[in-house]
Amino acid sequence: MFNEALEAPAVVARQLAADHGEVAAVARALADPRGRGVLTLARGSSAHAAQHLAYLAMARLGRLVTSLPLSLITLYGSRIGGPGLLSLAFSQSGQSPDLVDPTIALGERSATTVAVVNDTASPLAAAARHVLPLHAGPERSVAATKSYIAQLVAGARLVAQAAEDDALLAALHDLPGVLERAAALRWPQAEAMLAGASQLFVLSRGPGLAIAQEAALKFKEVCGLQAEAFSGAEVQHGPMALIDAGWPVLVLAPRGPAQHGLVALAQRLSARRAQVLVAAPADTPGLDGVPHLPLVTSGHEDLDAIAAVQTFYPMVEALARLRDRDPDTPPHLAKITRTT
Repeated sequence: MFNEALEAPAVVARQLAADHGEVAAVARALADPRGRGVLTLARGSSAHAAQHLAYLAMARLGRLVTSLPLSLITLYGSRIGGPGLLSLAFSQSGQSPDLVDPTIALGERSATTVAVVNDTASPLAAAARHVLPLHAGPERSVAATKSYIAQLVAGARLVAQAAEDDALLAALHDLPGVLERAAALRWPQAEAMLAGASQLFVLSRGPGLAIAQEAALKFKEVCGLQAEAFSGAEVQHGPMALIDAGWPVLVLAPRGPAQHGLVALAQRLSARRAQVLVAAPADTPGLDGVPHLPLVTSGHEDLDAIAAVQTFYPMVEALARLRDRDPDTPPHLAKITRTT
């Protein structure tokens, strides 16, 4: 897991140098105002990457993006589909029937189907009209790292192309170097705080929420630590009642409109004597008195969350070992999960 996470900058460089024609074709479909809508199909880490794309597409393009409950097609026989519908399936392996079967069904009903996938020889790739390879190479750890980062970049690249956003495209070009710097950061404070923890909240908002969800999954998957992710707004509608003295909270606060509110929330929770750590760039206002984890900034704030997860992965791998867990082979899990 550790070694594969550190391969992500090279993976992203390969990815950004390839598949320009396919990316352009899918970006045109994503930008088309005549389109009926956009569906994402995904499970696990891939679902978090799909949510990141959805947030950027809705914020930057004004396109409505919906995460498809896959059982609507695989179990309940929904007839969703039709011309003008864009379907984006995210997967590392491309093997799971609950991604393959809906992609086939949507294609048969004239939707434009896309596979964002690492294994281009997989059934999912064969089922889709367009294939966007992740170029991550073999990923042997059960816990996805480099493939997840590649999926985030694939989504951001599509949105940048669709929006014809030169600033975002330039920042993507520079992202491999940003990720190298992010991978070199370490968060020993987080390891120390969570070594003996039994539960944890991970908070963020905007594009950062997809990273918080991925972080919570990794805490469960490789550390055996019960973690839940919430937006900084949603946590105040009920879950806040659990946060008392000593409750661990990791706040991911990259740059952007949500940052100020997240830092203010961290201050309130710290005053309640919760164990709070805020991951944010060093020059973020309002960090006084709250333990702080450094974040690398990218050339565009919409990409900062990707740099944040690059820093997170080595920390959570080290934390698993502190908790006497093998991060490469979590119990009861397999690299390829086939659900229907």
